[in-house]
Parts: sequence; structure tokens; C-alpha cells
Amino acid sequence: MNESPASQLTASPRLFKNDLLDKLSRVDPRLPLIVYGPIVLALIVWAAWHGTPAWIIAGCFVLGYAIWTLTEYLGHRFLFHTVFPGKIGARFHFLLHGVHHDHPNDPLRLVMPLLMSGPIMAIAVLVTWTIFPQVMQVPALAGFIAGYVAYDTVHYLLHHSRSQYSTFLWLKRLHMLHHFTDHSRCFGVAAPWWDYVFRTEWRKPSRS
Repeated sequence: MNESPASQLTASPRLFKNDLLDKLSRVDPRLPLIVYGPIVLALIVWAAWHGTPAWIIAGCFVLGYAIWTLTEYLGHRFLFHTVFPGKIGARFHFLLHGVHHDHPNDPLRLVMPLLMSGPIMAIAVLVTWTIFPQVMQVPALAGFIAGYVAYDTVHYLLHHSRSQYSTFLWLKRLHMLHHFTDHSRCFGVAAPWWDYVFRTEWRKPSRS
């Protein structure tokens, strides 16, 4: 019996033969907030406790958040949507992002598994500690991690929330256009302004 379109969109197919790996590929959408929320708070408290001025904490937090939004856009556009050659490349792309486009409403595959987000945060620590002065490092990292939590949370809500808030509906429309109309546009899930900067914003197809 063929699946209905709705059940196909919400299906949660098995990705790995290994039971543990397959279980790890499914993530409770609250996990990013549970794991990384306390880390963000601890970093802000640490910076304040060590005498970092409030204006530096706030400014660097916003800077870190902005860096995340650019990372989100570039990663979605140039990594998630690159199909690498060969069977291994195709498999990698499917595991990384293709499964989400095939089954976009799978509730347990809408946020990154810790096996993916953990290395991203480790790289963020390394880069932050390399390029920023010491006084900026901790609050900038807090902003970057908070940006990631916001992205994963917004992404889940765009697929499953029924909110009628105007900004939410605008973001949802753009994301659904990316999913179901044109995969080459609207890469900014929680940060759509980068699409306008890089000219990948939604445009109605021209009539020939």
C-alpha cells in the first residue's frame, strides 16, 4: 500500500543498521535548549563575574550571534545543498540534509544531533579563542551558541507550530518555499536577511 503524501512528509525512516546509531540520529527538539541553554547562561555569568563590562558582554554577544547567523546561511547553502560525487558522497548528503528534504516533518530529525552540534561548538571555541581578544572571547561564544539554539528551535517550530504571529508566518512561508518550490533560494532559516545580502531571496519564477 502506497504512503499518502502527508505520511511520507512525516515519516521517520531508519538511517543506520546499527540500533545505537539510528537512535542517536533522532533528537528530542528540546535537547539544544536543555544542553546549550545552561552553557550560554554560565558563559555570561562567568564574563560578568570576572569584571567584563556589561556593554562589552552585550556587544560581543550580538557579534557572536551575528557570526552564527552567517554560519547558518553558509552551511545550509554550501554544505547541506552540495551533492558530493559517488555513492559515498550521495549517502553523506542524504544523511546530512537530504533526509530532511525527503521527510521534512519528521519531528525527531529537525534539530542537530549532538554528534553534529558538538564538533561545531568545539570549532567555535577554537576560532573564538584564536581571533578575538581575551575580553571578547566568552561573551562572543555565548552569542554564537545562543544563535545556534535559536536556529534549531525556530526550525522545529516552522515545521510544527501553528502560531499565527506575522513574523513567524513570514519565516514559515520562506522556509516552505525553500522546501517545496525552489531549493536554491531561502537558505536563511532563522536569519533570512543573508538571503537578501547574497541575492538568494525568494523571487517569483519569471514567465517565459
